Amino acid sequence: MNHNNYCVIMAGGIGARFWPMSRTDRPKQFIDILGTGETLIQQTYRRFLAVCPPENIYVVTNERYRDQVMEQLPDMAAHQVLCEPSRRNTAPCIAYANHKIASRNPDACIVVAPSDHVILREDVFTNVIQSALQAARNNDWLLTLGITPSRPDTGYGYIQFNEGSVCPSDPRIHKVKTFTEKPNLELARTFLTSGDFLWNAGIFIWSLKTINAAFDKHLPEVNNLFYKGAGVYDTPAEAEFIAKAYAVCKNISIDYGVMEKAANVHVLMSDFGWSDLGTWGSLYAIRPKDDMGNAIVGKNVMTWNSSNCVVNMPHDKLVVIQGLDNYIVVDDNNTLLICRKEDEQQLRDVVAAVKESKGDQFV
Repeated sequence: MNHNNYCVIMAGGIGARFWPMSRTDRPKQFIDILGTGETLIQQTYRRFLAVCPPENIYVVTNERYRDQVMEQLPDMAAHQVLCEPSRRNTAPCIAYANHKIASRNPDACIVVAPSDHVILREDVFTNVIQSALQAARNNDWLLTLGITPSRPDTGYGYIQFNEGSVCPSDPRIHKVKTFTEKPNLELARTFLTSGDFLWNAGIFIWSLKTINAAFDKHLPEVNNLFYKGAGVYDTPAEAEFIAKAYAVCKNISIDYGVMEKAANVHVLMSDFGWSDLGTWGSLYAIRPKDDMGNAIVGKNVMTWNSSNCVVNMPHDKLVVIQGLDNYIVVDDNNTLLICRKEDEQQLRDVVAAVKESKGDQFV
């Protein structure tokens, strides 16, 4: 195993679109949503043990989730858990990790991945990541993984790529032409039929030197904040330094801040059973279905004339559903949600309205 391989797991989100199961004090990355015996962050950590040594895996999370990370990943040392004092999106999170890793190994090649994605074909995923790391090691590239789309999904970002591979050793790697965030249904259908668009998996691979150069060029105001921490990382003064840096740090995603501006962005076309598990609909897509197309969790759920629903219920509750088609029905954490699947992108607004009218106890 290459000891220059590192992994950064981003675990600070609150998973609002997976409400009411995902809550602010216990987001979806800390929940065993699939019923496998592992939470999503535990699955993510285990997958990357096949790619890099355990001491080279870092988790970036919000301060309030530090204890949950340490509890669920007990093999991690305290210095491997990077705690953000406030949410500033993915670019500051990645910059922080970059400088932390640079203080230990300036020759690092890094995979950056969310903590809450589902990978069904883990052996294929491992091979893809290893190939991407090799390409990043040998080229001045910012790599992202693109997933061959199976449907015109409006909840994903899309990557358009140029024809013709740029990597003789891996023909799956192409230069990126454009990024598009969450298109409408008509545009998503056009992307699907065109054949030169992929879903953006939000998984990045690069050498430390290449990503730092990209930050210097496209987000110097962010990178300069973390350069000031030289000599502070992995010392008792780190937390105070990070608190001050985040207080003035720009709130911006790595996609907007770097990937959409850089000229050296490439995509590795992939197909390893991926889902970002961002919504109840994405869970429905990967769950087993009954004869009527219902994806049901719960030992005492009975349905009549109901089809294409995603149902998640406590095992000790009898639930009878009659006459529903294409609905989300979830009972969890003192809350019952009944919502049309086609309207699930509005759940963020619903959660905000619940918080405003009912307070924090329900969100």
